[in-house]
Amino acid sequence: MLHGAFTSSGSVSLSSRRNHSSFYRYDHISLPFHSESSIAFYSTGSLSPSLCCSHSSWKPGDWILTRSPVIKCESSDGFEVKATSAPDNADESDAAAVAKSKMAETLVLGLLFGVWYLFNIYFNIYNKQVLEVFPNPVTLTAVQLAVGTTIIFLTWALNLHKWPNISRTQLVAILPLAVMHTLGNFSTNMSLGKVSVSFTHTIKAMEPFFTVILSSMFLGEIPTAWVMSSLVPIVGGVILASLTEVSFNWPGFWSAMASNLANQSRNVLSKKVMVQKEEPLDNITLFSIITIMSFFLFTPAVLLVEGVKFSPSYLQSAGLNLKHVYIRSLLASICFHAYQQVAYMILQRVSPVTHSVGNCVKRVVVIVSSIFFFRTPVSFINSIGTGIALAGVFLYSQVKRIKPKTA
Repeated sequence: MLHGAFTSSGSVSLSSRRNHSSFYRYDHISLPFHSESSIAFYSTGSLSPSLCCSHSSWKPGDWILTRSPVIKCESSDGFEVKATSAPDNADESDAAAVAKSKMAETLVLGLLFGVWYLFNIYFNIYNKQVLEVFPNPVTLTAVQLAVGTTIIFLTWALNLHKWPNISRTQLVAILPLAVMHTLGNFSTNMSLGKVSVSFTHTIKAMEPFFTVILSSMFLGEIPTAWVMSSLVPIVGGVILASLTEVSFNWPGFWSAMASNLANQSRNVLSKKVMVQKEEPLDNITLFSIITIMSFFLFTPAVLLVEGVKFSPSYLQSAGLNLKHVYIRSLLASICFHAYQQVAYMILQRVSPVTHSVGNCVKRVVVIVSSIFFFRTPVSFINSIGTGIALAGVFLYSQVKRIKPKTA
């Protein structure tokens, strides 16, 4: 309860209805201060005030009270005001609610990053295990796209995500993105089948290099001196790691580089060819459409190049364990789709720079976990080269914040 007192000059102006011996309720009270009076306020907690007063000279004023006090006039020489009211904790409640909401949002974001890293780790592990016994990256890529397409249609059918409203113009614009997406995934699987997981991801640390080159060529974006300088440790680190990599071979190296080129071409094309006049697609819907289109584009290529090599009869004739291949292929495909979808969910919540930093950390986590799981031999120079390349990627994500000075 609030209690206060003050003394001031003034008169109290009420409505035209007055009575000095009984209580009346008023919606507003005006208190202009011109003379000394003694008045006591006692809150009744009601919206309309109750009034008991012995002072009979009231003049109109301009102070309007909407609170419900009980007023008692004691003299005409001066007045003292005492008020008692319930404290208003609305501001404190709002601040607490905002703080709780921010904490919940931070926890959800942290959980998404953890799930993103976890799915990526397991994808690389299961994918590598399958490729070691079934070295057919074309077929395996088609299987992963097929599982992803099935998951997408299930989420739409179960109303876990709304059905998209896609126009023909948007589909035409998305087509080149789907082509680059398909080539990027196939090239990654090709590299994982040829070299170690850690080396593939070390080479894929050169993505910023291709981003800068392609953006300059097709978007006219001139990189700053800071951006160019950040590419030096990336390229130098990858070269140093390649010279000392135990599993190094040229097909594995160039397929990882092709993956960088395809994925970054997809990102640049998304800025150049996406339709701006129509309602834009959210990130998850765009990824879903790209996945479905990639599956239908890639399936004919699989049948032409490798035929049907994922049938039980073919795997058994090759002396492979059906349960081992099918289960790990399914798990790798689920993790493949899940980690990419979670990555788009994170991108909707954070800035591209923050997402780039998270991607850099993800690559470190995948490299370290794969080295321990597969017991990959790593020399000291190789680890130094990998570390320099990843440090360069982090530096690149930071200098991208620096805006070029305008003349």
